[in-house]
Amino acid sequence: MILIGNGRLLTRNGAEFFENGAVAADGRYIKEVGDCAAMRAKYPDAKWIDAHGGVIMPGLINMHNHIYSAFARGLSIRGYNPHNFNDILEGMWWKIDRCLTKENDCWSAKAVYADCIKNGVTTVFDHHASFFDIPGSLDEISSAAKEFGVRTSLCYEVSDRDGEEKRMQSILENERFIRKAALDDSDMQKGMMGLHAAFTLSDKTLEDCLAHGGSGAGFHVHCAEGPSDLMDSLRKYGKRIIHRFYDAGILGGKTLAIHCVHINQAEMELLKATGTAVVHNPESNMGNAVGCGPVIQMKKLGLLLGLGTDGYTNDMLESYKVGNIIHKHNLCDPTVAWGEIPEMLFQGNAEIAGRYFNAPLGVLKPGAYADIIVTDYDPLTPMDGGNANSHILFGMNGRSVVTTVCNGRVLMQDRRLLVCDEQELMAKCRESAKKLWAAVNA
Repeated sequence: MILIGNGRLLTRNGAEFFENGAVAADGRYIKEVGDCAAMRAKYPDAKWIDAHGGVIMPGLINMHNHIYSAFARGLSIRGYNPHNFNDILEGMWWKIDRCLTKENDCWSAKAVYADCIKNGVTTVFDHHASFFDIPGSLDEISSAAKEFGVRTSLCYEVSDRDGEEKRMQSILENERFIRKAALDDSDMQKGMMGLHAAFTLSDKTLEDCLAHGGSGAGFHVHCAEGPSDLMDSLRKYGKRIIHRFYDAGILGGKTLAIHCVHINQAEMELLKATGTAVVHNPESNMGNAVGCGPVIQMKKLGLLLGLGTDGYTNDMLESYKVGNIIHKHNLCDPTVAWGEIPEMLFQGNAEIAGRYFNAPLGVLKPGAYADIIVTDYDPLTPMDGGNANSHILFGMNGRSVVTTVCNGRVLMQDRRLLVCDEQELMAKCRESAKKLWAAVNA
């Protein structure tokens, strides 16, 4: 048993807050939360982790990431001069994923999971692509997640863009990993059917994905990220993207509809009617200049919304900050996003993740998984359960995290990673990245 205390405890169980609280974890589950002095007296033999007056709260969840994109940091691609989102995809990301080896998959995954731990992210929903070498690629990421102790959901990006052989390999890689993850009773890993986007997916491909496990595991799919995706769907099929996916049987309570930037109200209502969750990625949308997703309108309609990073960062609190700003700017309304964005991050992500994992996440209460983080934040104004989001928005970032626990395992304590030699890891990553960069520019 471990006992983490001597800090302000924000449980996310309603507005529950302890000025000097503690949380006890017995194995992989939360056993109890309460006043620190009382908890120390009750559990004198527990391993004590001192929060040193910081803030104790649930581990963060990233509902959409691209681990493989990590090795693009600092990369210069010969002749790359994008003018729109399609240029970015074809000129950078598709070049990279056509060169990624299993070695690259392994080291980029370890680097990203280490960074997630440092930023207090204990659950990651990832969307992978490595068209150079598809079969078994998800195992490289899976192994890294197990080694580093991070809870994760994995899928492979099915697409028609590289031909029939690669298309079928992608579908079968998803099917294989879905079955493999289902046999893992640790509840630390899940498999989904990954789909790229409507403009690279034929109706036949959608049918095959349904037939090879997608209907049970759910789909993790990019939806209407850029305007060209919508135009392609209208031109080829005479349908908007969400209607096309609905007709194909892709939507539903186990599906993650990523981005949804260029959708209309009828599509929003269809997403709500099918129980499909939408994941917003504000930094990526701004960086790719694809627009600002209408999540404020979606929220008013009652859709279930989550927050991701799309590989742009592993810092969910950074994503929170950008999400808070982009909608004010886009709508020219300073009153929006104060409540919607933190609800996506702290409540929406937990609810969506709960559709896949067996015990509650994103909350510190008895029976929830013991995913706990501690930040070094010492508030300069009074803090409680009612104003905690404001403190987090303006006073914390991912690197405020000093201690990270996932599934009852201490992964980082007092800013020291316990799962790897960080300097050695970064050196190995640089070696692997050099090989990838040479291949991309060959």
